[in-house]
Amino acid sequence: MSAPTFGQRARGYAVHAYTASGVAFGFAAAIELCGENPSPVRFFLLNVAAVLVDATDGPLARAWQVKRWAPAIDGRTIDDIVDYLTFTFLPLLLVWRMGWVPEPRLLWIVPALMASLFGFANTGAKDENAGFFLGFPSYWNVVAFYAGIAHHFAGPWINAVLLLALAVLTVLPVRFIYPNLAPRPYKMPLLVGAGVWLAMMIWMLASYPTPPGWLVWLSLVYPALYTALSVHLSRRA
Repeated sequence: MSAPTFGQRARGYAVHAYTASGVAFGFAAAIELCGENPSPVRFFLLNVAAVLVDATDGPLARAWQVKRWAPAIDGRTIDDIVDYLTFTFLPLLLVWRMGWVPEPRLLWIVPALMASLFGFANTGAKDENAGFFLGFPSYWNVVAFYAGIAHHFAGPWINAVLLLALAVLTVLPVRFIYPNLAPRPYKMPLLVGAGVWLAMMIWMLASYPTPPGWLVWLSLVYPALYTALSVHLSRRA
């Protein structure tokens, strides 16, 4: 194998830096939560920026063969650390900070934090060849988003039940689709649907946590279809 050129190495390390940049948005979100009156809206806008980085760094790394040209840095380790902070630790800290679960709040938060750690540490958590996550893939930022709405309309107990149920699913041998690596013909509809869903969630931020009911229910269509398709493809596989 020929030695990498300067340009190939530079591109590889640039992708690593891009992946690591997600921690900047996470840190800004943490600063928001440390304020006297934290704003869930500002928190979620920062989280959206981190999501966009996470959604694009993987395809970029594969296209530019980062493992081949910049192997000294493990991009997966960077990705896992940033993901745990921005998709698990900080969203659950938001739920705790805003009081969206009953007292004692740690009783409902800690199981989710620990289950997610086991999920990230599981060497089989990502089956990239088949295009699946093993267990609930720690979408706690999404859970936190709907937890604020649910708390406003139904109180904190629905969130407590949801957090515990998803914590259990995180460590069970169930499989969820990895959208970026989903098999054809499902990959493109999943990615387009995710984009539309994200747009609806940003729209809801304009009146968060009291968006129109019809918009909330409409936004739940994509997660429901994603879950149903995950079950279908998992059984078929």
